[in-house]
Amino acid sequence: MPITIFSLIVLLFSVMIHEIAHGSVALALGDPTAKYAGRLTLNPLKHLDLMGSVLIPLMLLVLTMGQGPIFGWAKPVPVNPALFKDKKWGELKVSLAGPAVNFLIATIFGLVLRFIDLPETLAVLFRIICIYNFLWGIFNLVPIPPLDGSHILFSFLPAKYLRFKYQFAQYGFVILIAFLFLGGLDIVYSLALWLFGAVTGNSLVF
Repeated sequence: MPITIFSLIVLLFSVMIHEIAHGSVALALGDPTAKYAGRLTLNPLKHLDLMGSVLIPLMLLVLTMGQGPIFGWAKPVPVNPALFKDKKWGELKVSLAGPAVNFLIATIFGLVLRFIDLPETLAVLFRIICIYNFLWGIFNLVPIPPLDGSHILFSFLPAKYLRFKYQFAQYGFVILIAFLFLGGLDIVYSLALWLFGAVTGNSLVF
């Protein structure tokens, strides 16, 4: 049970830091929307989403009988691309910022696990931080709206595909839920386990 609780806490802060990264890069590009909305903060109440932060994690917690992996998301930070100084690649930079921060966190904690002999209790906590940030980073690169992967994909699509973009976004949430419950989560988890092993030099053990 303590591991489950810590996993939920790590998930919450991983998605929060992910969204803060989006907002911070947007601010650096000239868009203060997220800042004025109070989203550049570690206050969880500013980021919680009923479906993504509460219902989906609890549902997965029950379905996996507490074994995980547990997924969820926070409210997306508001951005206004019209304010970006970089009109061409601004949206791409903002979209990449979230997964990049998660991969950075996972890599740092993973390298500590690889090169430092930690007490087992602390090592378990580091493993959870590492695997969940790899999971969250990979998950967000899936090219299904509203995930970052879709925005990255759309950044490279020619203008003639604008209609496809809006139609895809309209049904994105339904497609995403189907992806989660039809095996997509297993693919994401397998990739995260591979990255975990590559960085830490060990298999994931709690």
